[in-house]
Amino acid sequence: MPKNKTHSGAKKRFRITGSGRVMREQAMRRHYAEHKPTKRTRRLAMDQPVAQADVKKIKKLLGK
Repeated sequence: MPKNKTHSGAKKRFRITGSGRVMREQAMRRHYAEHKPTKRTRRLAMDQPVAQADVKKIKKLLGK
Protein backbone atom coordinates (compact mmCIF):
# COMPACT_ATOMS: atom_id res chain seq x y z
CA MET A 1 0.00 0.00 0.00
CA PRO A 2 1.25 3.53 -0.71
CA LYS A 3 1.90 5.83 2.22
CA ASN A 4 -0.30 8.85 2.94
CA LYS A 5 1.34 12.20 2.38
CA THR A 6 1.31 15.01 4.92
CA HIS A 7 -0.52 18.13 3.71
CA SER A 8 2.26 20.64 2.91
CA GLY A 9 0.19 23.71 3.77
CA ALA A 10 -0.92 22.27 7.09
CA LYS A 11 2.56 21.29 8.26
CA LYS A 12 3.70 24.91 7.77
CA ARG A 13 0.78 26.34 9.77
CA PHE A 14 0.17 23.94 12.65
CA ARG A 15 2.17 22.00 15.20
CA ILE A 16 1.22 19.38 17.74
CA THR A 17 2.48 19.72 21.30
CA GLY A 18 3.78 16.89 23.41
CA SER A 19 0.41 16.58 25.12
CA GLY A 20 -1.38 16.37 21.75
CA ARG A 21 -2.83 19.87 21.47
CA VAL A 22 -2.85 21.50 18.02
CA MET A 23 -1.35 25.00 18.02
CA ARG A 24 -1.43 27.78 15.43
CA GLU A 25 0.17 31.19 15.04
CA GLN A 26 -1.93 34.34 15.13
CA ALA A 27 -2.62 36.57 12.15
CA MET A 28 -1.90 40.31 11.83
CA ARG A 29 1.79 40.10 12.70
CA ARG A 30 3.53 39.89 9.31
CA HIS A 31 3.22 43.36 7.80
CA TYR A 32 3.05 47.01 8.89
CA ALA A 33 4.45 46.27 12.34
CA GLU A 34 5.68 49.88 12.71
CA HIS A 35 2.07 51.07 12.95
CA LYS A 36 1.09 48.56 15.63
CA PRO A 37 1.83 49.01 19.32
CA THR A 38 4.63 46.82 20.68
CA LYS A 39 2.18 45.50 23.25
CA ARG A 40 0.00 44.18 20.45
CA THR A 41 2.83 42.54 18.49
CA ARG A 42 4.07 40.81 21.65
CA ARG A 43 0.57 39.48 22.31
CA LEU A 44 0.28 38.24 18.73
CA ALA A 45 3.62 36.41 19.03
CA MET A 46 2.13 33.73 21.27
CA ASP A 47 0.75 30.54 19.73
CA GLN A 48 -2.92 29.78 20.25
CA PRO A 49 -4.72 26.45 20.41
CA VAL A 50 -6.84 25.57 17.39
CA ALA A 51 -10.62 25.60 17.82
CA GLN A 52 -11.88 22.24 19.03
CA ALA A 53 -14.18 21.88 16.00
CA ASP A 54 -11.15 21.91 13.64
CA VAL A 55 -8.74 19.68 15.59
CA LYS A 56 -9.84 16.36 14.08
CA LYS A 57 -9.48 17.60 10.49
CA ILE A 58 -6.08 19.21 11.08
CA LYS A 59 -4.70 16.09 12.74
CA LYS A 60 -5.82 14.10 9.72
CA LEU A 61 -4.02 16.54 7.37
CA LEU A 62 -0.87 16.16 9.46
CA GLY A 63 -1.15 12.39 9.40
CA LYS A 64 -1.58 12.05 13.17
